[in-house]
Amino acid sequence: MNSDSDLQIAGDILEVPHLLRAPREHPTTVAEFAGLVRSLAADVSAWRHLVRYDATTRWYHRLRTGPGYEVWLLSWLPGQGSGRHDHGPSFGVWTVLEGTLTEHTERGTRALRPGTQKVFAPGHAHEVVNDALEPAVSLHVYFPGLTDMPMHSPRCSATTARGPDTGALTTA
Repeated sequence: MNSDSDLQIAGDILEVPHLLRAPREHPTTVAEFAGLVRSLAADVSAWRHLVRYDATTRWYHRLRTGPGYEVWLLSWLPGQGSGRHDHGPSFGVWTVLEGTLTEHTERGTRALRPGTQKVFAPGHAHEVVNDALEPAVSLHVYFPGLTDMPMHSPRCSATTARGPDTGALTTA
């Protein structure tokens, strides 16, 4: 008897798009939120004209809201970063739309290029940085909508900040 599940055989489900369902108008599952992110990312005309760059902080714009979720568009100039943080009680899916971002977690460091999707659960601590020479743009979905974003020291002792994964009062 074969004990391997389809997921074990397929590996990372986000790397196998044909296994994901098309997004519903109001997603309710991680796979549907991943589909929403892919759909929004592919619709360049819906977000590209909104992007701005700010030399003093990461720029952000709430692109959409739905029942229990928010979609944020962020821009990152070279050298801008989020600081180490988690997303409170929110789950999330995010992707790089343009440029390259580097994510630092306890598991290591990974360069993320356009089309790369990341999924995280509450409590997942990371730092995102644009350490490339070109600007970057990313798209983030939080469910429930982002209300807390505890900041962490490099050793992960948290202090709480409030606001979107944005960089004004808090950071992505």
